[in-house]
Amino acid sequence: MSKFENTIEVQGARVHNLKNIDVSIPRDKLVVITGLSGSGKSSLAFDTIYAEGQRRYIETFSAYARQFLGGLERPDVDKIDGLSPVIAIEQKTTSKSPRSTVGTITEIYDFLRLLFARASDAYSYNTGEQMVSYNDEQIKDLITETFNGKRINILAPVVRSRKGHYRELFEQIGKQGFVKVRTDGEIRDIVKGMKLDRYKNHDIEIVIDRLKIDSSADNDKRLSETINTAMYHGEDVLMVIDQDTQEARYFSRNLMCPSSGISYPNPEPNNFSFNSPKGACPTCNGIGTLYKVNEKKIIPDDSISIKAGALAPHGPQKNSWIFKQFETIAQRYNFSLNDAYKSIPDAAKQMILYGGNEKFEIENKTLGVTRNYKIDFEGVANFIENQYNTAETASLKRWAKDYMDKVMCSTCNGARLRKESLYFKVNNLNIAELANKDIVDLSVWFKDLPNHLSKKQLKISEEIVKEISTRTQFLLDVGLNYLSLNRGSKSLSGGEAQRIRLATQIGSQLVGVLYILDEPSIGLHQRDNEKLIKSLVALRDIGNSIIVVEHDKDMIESADYVIDIGPKAGKYGGEIISIGTPAELKTHNTLTADYLNGKKEIEVPEKRREGNGKILSLKGCTGNNLKNVSIDIPLGKMIGVTGVSGSGKSTLINETLYPIMNAYYFNGVKKPMPYKSIKGLEHLDKVIDVNQSPIGRTPRSNPATYTGLFSEVRSLFAKIPEAMIRGYKPGRFSFNVKGGRCETCQGGGLRVIEMNFLPDVYVECETCQGKRFNRETLEIRYKGKSISDVLNMTINEAVNFFEHIPKIYRKVKTIQDVGLGYITLGQQSTTLSGGEAQRIKLATELSKRDTGNTFYILDEPTTGLHFEDIRVLMEVLNELVNKGNTVLIIEHNLDVIKTVDYIIDVGYEGGKGGGQIIAKGTPEEIIKNKKSYTAQFLKKELK
Repeated sequence: MSKFENTIEVQGARVHNLKNIDVSIPRDKLVVITGLSGSGKSSLAFDTIYAEGQRRYIETFSAYARQFLGGLERPDVDKIDGLSPVIAIEQKTTSKSPRSTVGTITEIYDFLRLLFARASDAYSYNTGEQMVSYNDEQIKDLITETFNGKRINILAPVVRSRKGHYRELFEQIGKQGFVKVRTDGEIRDIVKGMKLDRYKNHDIEIVIDRLKIDSSADNDKRLSETINTAMYHGEDVLMVIDQDTQEARYFSRNLMCPSSGISYPNPEPNNFSFNSPKGACPTCNGIGTLYKVNEKKIIPDDSISIKAGALAPHGPQKNSWIFKQFETIAQRYNFSLNDAYKSIPDAAKQMILYGGNEKFEIENKTLGVTRNYKIDFEGVANFIENQYNTAETASLKRWAKDYMDKVMCSTCNGARLRKESLYFKVNNLNIAELANKDIVDLSVWFKDLPNHLSKKQLKISEEIVKEISTRTQFLLDVGLNYLSLNRGSKSLSGGEAQRIRLATQIGSQLVGVLYILDEPSIGLHQRDNEKLIKSLVALRDIGNSIIVVEHDKDMIESADYVIDIGPKAGKYGGEIISIGTPAELKTHNTLTADYLNGKKEIEVPEKRREGNGKILSLKGCTGNNLKNVSIDIPLGKMIGVTGVSGSGKSTLINETLYPIMNAYYFNGVKKPMPYKSIKGLEHLDKVIDVNQSPIGRTPRSNPATYTGLFSEVRSLFAKIPEAMIRGYKPGRFSFNVKGGRCETCQGGGLRVIEMNFLPDVYVECETCQGKRFNRETLEIRYKGKSISDVLNMTINEAVNFFEHIPKIYRKVKTIQDVGLGYITLGQQSTTLSGGEAQRIKLATELSKRDTGNTFYILDEPTTGLHFEDIRVLMEVLNELVNKGNTVLIIEHNLDVIKTVDYIIDVGYEGGKGGGQIIAKGTPEEIIKNKKSYTAQFLKKELK
């Protein structure tokens, strides 16, 4: 029986590798589940507890609603009691839409829109004057007061600065009983057949009434009726002209510029949304960027001729319609398709790229005849742009995109909104300017805002400002002070996205909920870790239960209760090996306890490597928040790039250095962030970026196929005498190709049974019993094992099984060396974590013959790794460096940072307070730097 009264009881959990475990998890506490990578932590937290909570929630829906949701399978567990509503805050759930931003995810932007709709001041984009709006009574009083004793014309504007002859409009106005109009500043009688020059811009106003203003009751009544009529025809705008001075003045029920008469609709929240047609910039549709054709990509080399392939999209001349068009253009502009592109006339270049219609004739003096020709050509650039905008296939769209650049929208300059929306301001700033501020600056701005509002605005905005201030504070509490509201969610790291969702949940102030988090400390500097832990404690203290899957030492020591799963990973894990408070955990005999109490540790090397004396020098980086940064990277060493979250590490390495190197060695097309120069690329022969993106997005992808190991295994099976007698080729042993696979499940091993109103059910294929292959294929055996048996082997088993086959052994051994001995060769890639995917990629690279001149880039390779896994990983990376390669790691984990040879520390803060190199050198040199946050934490580790 648990010592806690209030618990979640899990009995008989067998999901994935869990060994029929029973566990009591205290409610209303901060509980950490830890253990080796692959031991079964996520299987318990997400695939058992969360999956069951989600399933129960969906069960409360009607059968009709459930069919649209696609139901959830019941996890393989006997019983779960005491389960509250569950919310999972994972790393994979951010939207990749370009319309999703930090502001929209946190809903702060929605409150900003409301603030601007209710408490902003509008300004004219023509004159900069503050806009005004009146009701009819105010307009009548203003006209009486301003024009008392004067003769005036009251007009209704119907056309403003638009082309057309407007004959029908004049007829319509005449039928309504009006006899005069003012066109382009001149009052005229309406006559039959009246029209204007259709190619010029015109202003047209209906003359509603001509009267002298005095204070009589009759005049008052007439003026009221005239105002009402003028407002009806002028769509809530009227114009008053003094007959003596001809001076015009506008009045409107809407917001209006008193001088120029332009008016805005009264603001609604939608007017400030870039996801609504009412607010979005019409040019970029609210994205802020556009794809524009880049002429240099169409003509990469203008020294060659069109015939030789100067126009990259079309290549060298072939017998096609397009080249016939080029020949006609060449005749028209008197040049040859054999001429260098740069030497042909500018008018011809314009026609080739942007098209046109033209008729011309050419006289043949020899024959004495004249021939007529016609050019009707869309233009290469226009064709590419049209394909990008309208192509129905992704491949055509991709083709067009190769000749285009992503550029900022010239209409809204990246602000995403209509011009009118940007002229509504609160305390002299528009909504886009506010969304561009870092969260920390935004928070300060809102604290000061009440001092700059009128009494009326203050009353309207009080609740809105309070809500925004509270939500920005939650973002500050989880260490995201450097983000801005307009930052696209696509550009967020997994850890950042998870902490944003955490801040949103804290803001929602729900009580009695079970929150499950997946390594929220990812991407977080030690300095900000305390803030994160405080946020989780605050979430617990308002009455929620928190389960965190985590390896971070500080998080484990701050927990109320810790569950350690092990003892090893994969099929050797899945058991509860230790349970209790952090203090109790340290007394147990487990790997986690050994690292927590200091019995085991990742050793600091006795001396740092000298490197090979060569340097990669990158100068003048200014992407995102980088402030003209220059770095010298010593080669032949292990290098750590450190710094607080948002300081600019990823911009410097992933978005500047890697694209430059990738373009140099492999002709990569990703454009690097701005930089001035790079030297030293000749000292290396390739760059390898080992990131955490999935190794495959379908269940058919697995470690064996990704690493290329399965090809070798299939070749091996094809060489077995029995297979050769039967004429089986390697393709026979592929589950993706007809012939050898089971056709009932098409090599999937599972069949989907559609249940209509109930969730789809995956059942083992009754023909092959989940083995994926047909009977004949499975009859071929190597050392008594069929191809299906090989796919079901763990990496550890495969190492022993294939020890005499060098090609296969080298690949499985490297997967084992990076600590993945527990996964099976045929494990579906969709079930692998980001850290596991990254290590499989690393193993794939390690299994290749290295040259000793390779530059490896790893971004937070410790994600999802236990202390012991980190030790194993560092051994592998050290081996790489010992062979002469250079390994650069972007990392916050101090166990990694203390073992590197050279550190580049970026800071000082995140966002605009970052983007500088604040320290560089060996760890021993770094800790002397008093300004570096990394140094403060590293000092404790090196003592």
